[in-house]
Amino acid sequence: MGKVEAEEIRNFCIVAHVDHGKSTLADRILELTGAVPKEKMRAQYMDQLDIERERGITIKAAAARLSYRSGAGKAYQLNLIDTPGHVDFSYEVSRSLAACEGALLVVDVSQGVEAQTVSNFLLAKASKLAILPVLNKCDLKQSDVERTTRQLRELGVDITHLVKISAKTGEGVPELLEKLVTVIPPPRSRAGEDPEILKALIIDSSYDNYRGVVATIRIFSGRLVEQDRVRLWAAGVETVAAEVGVFSPVPVRVKQLGPGQVGYVAAGWKSMRDVAVGDTLVRAASPPSAPLPGYQRVKPMVYAGLFPTDGENFEALKNGLQKLALNDSSLTIEPEVSDALGFGFKCGFLGLLHMEIVSERLSKELGIETLLASPTVVYRVYQRQGAGETMVEVKSASEMPKEGADRIEEPRIRALIFTPTEMVGPVMQLLEDRRGVLEEMNYLDPRKVILTYDLPLSEVITDFYDRLKSLTRGYASFDYEFKTYAPADMRKLDVLLNGKEVDALSLIVHKDSAARISKSVSSRLAEAIPRQLFEVVVQVASNGRIIARETIRALRKNVTAKCYGGDITRKRKLLEKQREGKKRMKQIGTVEIPKEAFLSILKSGDLNPPSAR
Repeated sequence: MGKVEAEEIRNFCIVAHVDHGKSTLADRILELTGAVPKEKMRAQYMDQLDIERERGITIKAAAARLSYRSGAGKAYQLNLIDTPGHVDFSYEVSRSLAACEGALLVVDVSQGVEAQTVSNFLLAKASKLAILPVLNKCDLKQSDVERTTRQLRELGVDITHLVKISAKTGEGVPELLEKLVTVIPPPRSRAGEDPEILKALIIDSSYDNYRGVVATIRIFSGRLVEQDRVRLWAAGVETVAAEVGVFSPVPVRVKQLGPGQVGYVAAGWKSMRDVAVGDTLVRAASPPSAPLPGYQRVKPMVYAGLFPTDGENFEALKNGLQKLALNDSSLTIEPEVSDALGFGFKCGFLGLLHMEIVSERLSKELGIETLLASPTVVYRVYQRQGAGETMVEVKSASEMPKEGADRIEEPRIRALIFTPTEMVGPVMQLLEDRRGVLEEMNYLDPRKVILTYDLPLSEVITDFYDRLKSLTRGYASFDYEFKTYAPADMRKLDVLLNGKEVDALSLIVHKDSAARISKSVSSRLAEAIPRQLFEVVVQVASNGRIIARETIRALRKNVTAKCYGGDITRKRKLLEKQREGKKRMKQIGTVEIPKEAFLSILKSGDLNPPSAR
């Protein structure tokens, strides 16, 4: 682990669409470089979480320092930075790419170019990385090398150094490593930077019970020596670098890290909020004039309520979420009380996959079963105040201002959909039903089409991906990036039971869908709420106007059963007394809303356009 010249270092990452063999290729590289002994090798070695291995996706970034000797006998230090593989973690991916000089673009030759292949290529190209295209699974009978090569060329990828491999068998991987050290350049100093002043990019961070927050870093200039006093640029926190090391791929302690190297630092930080991905680590005594570019504070895009299935498990859920938040700074937690589900938490997530992962980890790793309320996006609500206007961010219908809004903006995304040519019609119909606007349509080859759409995020977070896969028999792929906030004609739907508003059942919907969703919600509630001893009127209102109504008839007790004959006036008196009692009960009685009634309106299929179901 001695000093290494920058010319001998190669920092690279592997990017690919889901299930194209990124983690398997990383395994073969670890084996070939001797980083992991055969007896300790396991599948998806770089994936640290059980859920990563189960789902076959990378969630947490990881790094490994590898020693490699080329065929010409020259020794190299390879720093493999394993990036997350899903759109929800696109910011982390961008910071991992910023720490590299090159990327291996892996494509499955049996499937060809997919949505995330394009997104990752464009992201790597924007980061000015040297891109080495790799065709994987060439050993399969259904592989189509010629077609995939043509797709890459059409995409704009330079295929001069194209490598064909099988990550599963290891075929072609030695040739790939030879190409890697040739095509990917060594680290270079940035123009105008003092090479002696420390600048390190934080790629990722994790929490250790004994050492606090451990940050994975890439040194851009200067040297980080153990016991140096360092400062986080954005957080402004100063502390001492108690431990410096590298991942080989297990942590190995070293005295210092030099320019171009990738490693870790533990400085006794207590909060993941301080050690943010993308921040710059500097020496406190001699800080630079400016940090490394590209840092931004990650904000959740999707919010959902998490409630324990059993009310007694509230404290367990609280402790479980706090434990997950120690290793996930993008997860936000705030207490929430629901009339129907009781005490829980409103959590902010980066996207739907992030939400599913948190819920699944609570269940599998911590044994906490939860109810997940329908996810919502963050709307911007503007209200006029004198000559100006104020803006508030609304995460749920219950937070909408009572006095109304002057205008509302919703988040919109740029969606990239890859679909077989024969299925373009149904896919475009689905996208138009979700208020999508076609921006671009390109034929990658006669059998595959790329559709670029402007879509509201709220239309995607329910069952859009399931519907897309169903319509295309699993052949379509989907990727997206946040675009902007845009004005939208949104409505708040208030649910009233016997004239009393129930906040927990309120929804925010688009004007065009308000009438249909109101009917769906009122009919579902009428089915789910049990009959009472008095009549229950279910109403859905918007802007003070009733849009839909259902009536749950009262349970009828046969009060005349005890009358055996006699004057009819006696029966009439009993029925009149019953009628008055029901009227009085309706005025003072409360409707018990079962949990099933609350969950019934959260079934996304009932809130989507009929043609999309």
